[in-house]
Amino acid sequence: MHAQLNRRPTRHPLFLALALLSFGASGLAQAEMPEPPARAPVASPQAGLGALKHIKAGQLEVAYAEVGPATGPAVILLHGWPYDIDSYAQVAPLLAAKGYRVLIPYARGYGGTRFLSDTTLRNGEPAALARDVIDFMDALHIQQAVLGGYDWGARSADIVSALWPERVKALVSVSGYLIGNQAAGQTPLPPKAELQWWYQFYFATERGAAGYQKNTHDFAKLIWQLASPKWAFDDATFARSAKGLDNPDHVAITVFNYRWRLGLVQGETQYAGLEQQLAQAPAIGVPTVTLEGDANGAPHPAPEDYAKRFTGKYEFRLVKGGIGHNLPQEAPEAFARAVIDADHL
Repeated sequence: MHAQLNRRPTRHPLFLALALLSFGASGLAQAEMPEPPARAPVASPQAGLGALKHIKAGQLEVAYAEVGPATGPAVILLHGWPYDIDSYAQVAPLLAAKGYRVLIPYARGYGGTRFLSDTTLRNGEPAALARDVIDFMDALHIQQAVLGGYDWGARSADIVSALWPERVKALVSVSGYLIGNQAAGQTPLPPKAELQWWYQFYFATERGAAGYQKNTHDFAKLIWQLASPKWAFDDATFARSAKGLDNPDHVAITVFNYRWRLGLVQGETQYAGLEQQLAQAPAIGVPTVTLEGDANGAPHPAPEDYAKRFTGKYEFRLVKGGIGHNLPQEAPEAFARAVIDADHL
């Protein structure tokens, strides 16, 4: 079992799935530095996002969409699980029309993003995913950006805002403050709350890892339905995003993420210092707008409980109309407005 930790997971149903969230931080680049050449764009299935670009960033070659003027202020939008960059297919043009350079990267384990080495641990801990965001910014020589996200993407955006505030001009975070730690994950919740986390416990088992490997698309569609019970998405909408889950590292990253939260796997030592900082529940001082859909069926904290974590200029907005967990895709105008307003707080 230990021998599997440092190699690319196979499609065998009994593999030990590993992965989670990732950050990357290197020295700050100068804003006026020229952008390095990206690989030639390839066709993208995402409506409204155009052709994808690729760039080497930290441990990854990141596939990403770019919309809007190259000289505009940068906005980086981060997707959640089990979704993909198509969540922002309607948001991006709205922001581009206001002059923003909108960048939407596939997270590790999604779409065309790939690890540069077969021997890299498919680590899914939060600090790793957030570090990937910093690596992505460094690779594109982006000194500072507005960050927006939901689900895992909101957690990464929160972490970057807390640990690297000089890199974040403003923050938009669906469901607010999502920074957690393994110690907190050991505390039992009331039974009704535990029920919402059924998939976390499923992924803690080898049966769960094999089941997600075998039924990835069906599993994701169920999560979509439970998390957004009033969102009547059609098959074509789901199919566009489901392609992003066919990444060879997706199952490993997902399972590692949820096992890490329960303390069943340990992260890498290179992220230990970051995780120690995050365990202190650091405040976020950058200008922030948090959003919540009025029909979010996924586990999420109460706005009144996390408001005190945001110590800078801050607004909370409840988005009504049966809006669920994937708020950017379900209410793109509200999300885009939040980005613009956060940028001007």
